[in-house]
Amino acid sequence: MATIDLDALTVDDVRRGALDGRPVTVLGLARSGVALARFLHDAGARVTVYDGRAASELEAAIGQLGARAVVLRLGPDVDPASTWTDAALVATSPSITNDFPTTEPRLRGQLQALVDARAAGDRTAPQLVTEADLFLRLCPSPTIGVTGTKGKTTTSSLAHAILAADPLHPAVLGGNIGTPLVERLPELTPAHRVVIELSELQLPKLSRGTTVAVYTNVTSDHLDRHGTLEAYRRVKRRLAELVDPDGALVLNLEDPVVGGYAGLGTAPAVLYRNERPVPGGLGVVDGWILSAGVERLPLAGGGAAQSGLGGAIMPVEELQIPGAHNVSNALAAIAVGLLFGVAPDAIRRAATAFTGVEHRLQTVGMIDGVRFVNDSQGTQPDAVIAALRAFPAPVVLIAGGRDKGNDLGDLAQVAASRAYAAVLIGESGPRLESLFNAAGLTRTSQAATLEEAVTAAARIARSRLDDLPEGTTATVVLSPAAASFDMFVDYAARGRAFIDAVARLAAPGARPAGRSDGRPG
Repeated sequence: MATIDLDALTVDDVRRGALDGRPVTVLGLARSGVALARFLHDAGARVTVYDGRAASELEAAIGQLGARAVVLRLGPDVDPASTWTDAALVATSPSITNDFPTTEPRLRGQLQALVDARAAGDRTAPQLVTEADLFLRLCPSPTIGVTGTKGKTTTSSLAHAILAADPLHPAVLGGNIGTPLVERLPELTPAHRVVIELSELQLPKLSRGTTVAVYTNVTSDHLDRHGTLEAYRRVKRRLAELVDPDGALVLNLEDPVVGGYAGLGTAPAVLYRNERPVPGGLGVVDGWILSAGVERLPLAGGGAAQSGLGGAIMPVEELQIPGAHNVSNALAAIAVGLLFGVAPDAIRRAATAFTGVEHRLQTVGMIDGVRFVNDSQGTQPDAVIAALRAFPAPVVLIAGGRDKGNDLGDLAQVAASRAYAAVLIGESGPRLESLFNAAGLTRTSQAATLEEAVTAAARIARSRLDDLPEGTTATVVLSPAAASFDMFVDYAARGRAFIDAVARLAAPGARPAGRSDGRPG
């Protein structure tokens, strides 16, 4: 059977039945794989799903397929290549690729053989496509791709909130943030605005860019997949290289790697920074976020975007998301709104109402003077440093988990200067305690569970309040500087466990949360 020519396929073709009866293989049954299988099946394709895990491990994912007639080829005894022998297309979850050493070796080798066959001109070999790339190939709407080592979910969510303030253009949010977008294709039109968060998992296999490419920063992460810092940076650069020439780059001028992308391609760059803006960019002057002549996109009419007197958009103090790094994220999101012609008063209302996203500096409780903050997605050092700097003293840090192999030297120095104490958990707890002690933070302890850590951190914070003026707030922040997989299925489960532990502290009959001498906190 002839393979599907993705370069010629459009969403209108899909709507007209171009996939009817075509055999398609989906690799991986995580979120993206489930979404791909449902979309392709509902578009008329005959779908086979492969996953190396046993069916008993995939009950929840299988249940999400509903009553669809999808062929399941599951378990370690299945030969992956046998699932695409007659396929017209092979669609993959982002983590399954011939490029990553983290892909199972047999599957990786077979995918490489498939890629090599296509490269050699064998058009009987099915083309490989990822969920994100298939979406961008078929999407009829303008797209805003947001990437970065940290801050991309907050930036994506705030950009979506700002774009949603325009009643004429429905806004959609998804991607790496947890919602695959391929299933939304049937409802999308040119009037929609789609914000798609893109991680280093989705970027390498993209063949299409977004209308606007937004960068928060590029530091260091996921070296287990990419091998070197340069390789990781090369992957991150991909979105800037593919951006629509009639679109724009939104770049953090305070990040030296990201600032260097300004000369890539032909799309204009909107540069932002936490100080006076450069011409055509955004910045902060005297506590106000200002536009210095940001130009709207051609699809939004072109010309200078509207702003208040002197380029004013809003006061920084109206932002409800804490920390200087979140001012930077807000600048990026506001730039998106200006590019698409959203009115400045609507931008201000949306940004002022935005309170952040789950598991990122999320305040989950205030118990007698102690604020509890869930930053479970703070898995790499820069994010934890930002969390420590986001709150006034005293701060008690809960950190630890599965070590990601990052350099933690800078984090240890900041922890020593910013944290009053640290409670460490998980596999990396001993390493973190040693580094923190060596840097000068000596108030450290280990906890066997996250709940024990929350209880211990709360006790330390309350004790510290005894020596401080009335009205002082202490902060306990979970920002792990590590992956979650030693103790939890993912960062979200870790964050929910933190929230539950805080709720138990606040429950009637729990150990009193006030000051140790009985005075109110």
